Amino acid sequence: MTIESEVQSLRQVSMFRDIDPAKLKLLAFTSDRLSYDKGDILFHQHEISDSTYVIVEGKVEVWLSAGNERIKVTELGEGAMVGEMGVLIDQPRSATIVAGSHVVALKIGREIFFDLLRQFPQMSLAVMRDLARRLDATNAKLLAVPR
Repeated sequence: MTIESEVQSLRQVSMFRDIDPAKLKLLAFTSDRLSYDKGDILFHQHEISDSTYVIVEGKVEVWLSAGNERIKVTELGEGAMVGEMGVLIDQPRSATIVAGSHVVALKIGREIFFDLLRQFPQMSLAVMRDLARRLDATNAKLLAVPR
């Protein structure tokens, strides 16, 4: 994948849509492009949150562990960002992310992510909206659990 194709992939992510292509090129250049096979783990719950991931191709599964119990919370596809919550609140990873298919992801380091949020208020708003949507979906699932 070339830098230009990575820029095009980043432009598909709602929070990056309004960012200048030159900045996206810099982001693509400073990010690590990683490839995972189905079943590979991108990161584990409770690990240090040092980066976020943008899913460029494929889908990932979000898993929570509590004691011996594992719960699949959701699946996310192309254009999704994972890992941003722990980075934002400086806490360990809140979930384990597993490749649900072949996955290509861009790994964005903590400082680069914060630089983007500072430079582009519209990106900060997009991150907040995405997190709010996920919280709303999680709340709906919790309310649907039989008591």
